[in-house]
Amino acid sequence: MKRLFFTALICLCVSASAAHAQGTPAAQQPPKPADPHAGHGAHQHPKAEEPTAAAKYFSDVELLNQDGEKVRFYSDVLKGKTVVVNAIFTTCTSVCPPMNRNFEKIQEALGPRLGRDVFLVSISVDPATDTPPRLKEYAQKFHAKPGWMFLTGKKENVDWALYKLGQYVESKDDHKTVVIIGNEATGLWKKAFGLAKPEELIRLVEEAANDKPTAAK
Repeated sequence: MKRLFFTALICLCVSASAAHAQGTPAAQQPPKPADPHAGHGAHQHPKAEEPTAAAKYFSDVELLNQDGEKVRFYSDVLKGKTVVVNAIFTTCTSVCPPMNRNFEKIQEALGPRLGRDVFLVSISVDPATDTPPRLKEYAQKFHAKPGWMFLTGKKENVDWALYKLGQYVESKDDHKTVVIIGNEATGLWKKAFGLAKPEELIRLVEEAANDKPTAAK
């Protein structure tokens, strides 16, 4: 039976990185985006498999990657993958550059495993400014390779995805320096300080990528 680590992710998301945001009031929940499948008759869809804990928790909002391609937050970005996720915006000049340099170090350490075993995900907290072309240009500053995805989209969708990761803030300047590291296939999720030494982040990423499902009882 899959370990119940996903509950820990929900708890850490609710806490919203209090350790690195002392004195900052908790952000309110953003408006829930409209269900893209609302109004579709149930008879039109074959019965799906029982969703995982992650599928139940994360919504499948539509986002855009740096190439302008539509992706679903759970189905395309998280499902079955080991992911390393941070929240950034392209006009940030303080914590975003060093956080992304850490991602660049993780990318180098992963080598051919990037885009195969592990995926890096940077979500913009300023989707109005950070269009796909702007994110693509920004990604080039950090030598992003295939397997490092930069995401934007409709504000309500981006806000909801960030909220589910414990990364939602009402002002982009208050965005968090937390990195979420997870193996969706095994249910292992961790959080880390995005400005930690790259060696520490690489160790946590390797642990998540090498995690194995527990045997069913």
